[in-house]
Amino acid sequence: MVDTDLKDKTVVITGASGGIGGACARAFAEEGARLVLQGFQNMEVIGRLKEELAVEVLPVQADLTDETETRRLFTLAFREFGPLDGLVANAGIWPAGNRPVADMSLERWNRTVKTDLTSVFLCTREYIRSLRNTELESPSIVIIGSTAAVFGEAGHADYSAAKAGVTYGLTRSLKNEIVEVTEKGRVNAVCPGWTKTPMAEAEVGKVKPDDEKLMTRPIKEVAEPEDIANGVLYLSSSKLAGHVTGEILTVSGGMEGRVI
Repeated sequence: MVDTDLKDKTVVITGASGGIGGACARAFAEEGARLVLQGFQNMEVIGRLKEELAVEVLPVQADLTDETETRRLFTLAFREFGPLDGLVANAGIWPAGNRPVADMSLERWNRTVKTDLTSVFLCTREYIRSLRNTELESPSIVIIGSTAAVFGEAGHADYSAAKAGVTYGLTRSLKNEIVEVTEKGRVNAVCPGWTKTPMAEAEVGKVKPDDEKLMTRPIKEVAEPEDIANGVLYLSSSKLAGHVTGEILTVSGGMEGRVI
């Protein structure tokens, strides 16, 4: 068994009621980490996770697009567990309907950007603020992006733009800023491709190896949430990835682009 050095560390996972968030919670729990699990609409899922996992778990309901509620999340987490060793910024939405930019409403654009970009800004801001006046040596932020950030996604420019913002602009800016607060702090991103999650079920539930979604992938499978969680776990471990920061890890079966 690989020692990830995450035992007794405290990790905040946003969007923990989703497929990737839940897989991350289980992966960190297996390493013995204490968990702060944020949710918004599906808190019963987080309640079941709390009962399932054999580690200390603090469930927190918060709307991460709201500045006050996001601050409350990190205040409660710090009050319960003290300094926060890691943040997995996973919460987000993927609007299901295909809408070319020419037909996209401003309401949809604003909602997606607020949920997928602004919320990550608020979470990372509060997390880095929480590191001030602590003695943590190597805290970590892992931001969940998307292959839509890398390749774009026709009909989902709102999602693609928001994910590109967190994956490139925010991740690579924060990796230079976090070291001003703690000299070994790290910020990285994981970009999943199509993954078997409840959010993507309608799109990937019946995907076969010859489906166009897999045509540019050498590995002709849709990812499991655990595949993404393993990448997050690696980047969160200062023992395994202590010299890795500002990097974008794509977990998508070797995807090289989209079929137009």
